[in-house]
Amino acid sequence: MRFVRVLRPDGPAYGIVRDDVGEQTMVQLIDGVPFGDWSETEQVAPLDSVRLLAPVIPTKILCIGKNYADHATEMGGEVPSEPLVFLKPPTAVIGPDDPIVLPALSQDVQHEAELAVVIGGLARKVPIDQAGLHIAGYPGANDVTARDLQRRDNQWTRAKGFDTFCPLGPWLDTDVDPTQGVRVQGRVNGDPRQDGSTADLTFGVAELVSFCSQFMTLLPGDVLLTGTPAGVGPLVHGDRVEVDIDGLGVLANPVQADTD
Repeated sequence: MRFVRVLRPDGPAYGIVRDDVGEQTMVQLIDGVPFGDWSETEQVAPLDSVRLLAPVIPTKILCIGKNYADHATEMGGEVPSEPLVFLKPPTAVIGPDDPIVLPALSQDVQHEAELAVVIGGLARKVPIDQAGLHIAGYPGANDVTARDLQRRDNQWTRAKGFDTFCPLGPWLDTDVDPTQGVRVQGRVNGDPRQDGSTADLTFGVAELVSFCSQFMTLLPGDVLLTGTPAGVGPLVHGDRVEVDIDGLGVLANPVQADTD
């Protein structure tokens, strides 16, 4: 099942993407949220006629660094012995087709295509074999990074935390199985930059959910970014960057310079 969050005149609402209603792909609105109680409504609209928003606005975004060996190597390091966790603020979240804004403070903003995990139920000290019970589904994500600031600061908060630095979408998919080797691709202006597989994650999704829940309570709607494969690179004004994850569709965002 694919859940979308859409903009309506009275505010954001959730819906289900339906391929079984007529000849068009449709969105059927629901009452409630995917990680809670919900029910279908009779309101239906074509998918291409609605404005898609980020599928969630989490209380926190936990991210995993150097979780692909090839990316750790390209960054001049080694895979850590346990998950390397950092945070992005919720204010970094944007949705499909929202612009990534290049801050004046950085001269080297880079893309990082990733599979994201959305927590579906309160998770605290969860065993690995029960982690799946706490997952609502999976969107694509772009862990946009000001690489020069990351190197300069010797920690990652500022480099990872700018507004617009966490595109999520296009939807929340409940049927993806990362253990089956889901392909993760990143493209800029149609040119391939990144091409990896969740089969190459050093720490798998269940292990990451369990690990993070040992030191921090995870709430419904929280997001966990699982790491990026090799091939990260710069973004410039006028680019269009895409995160393409098998079974999840394409998360695309334009890139623009900060005009403030």
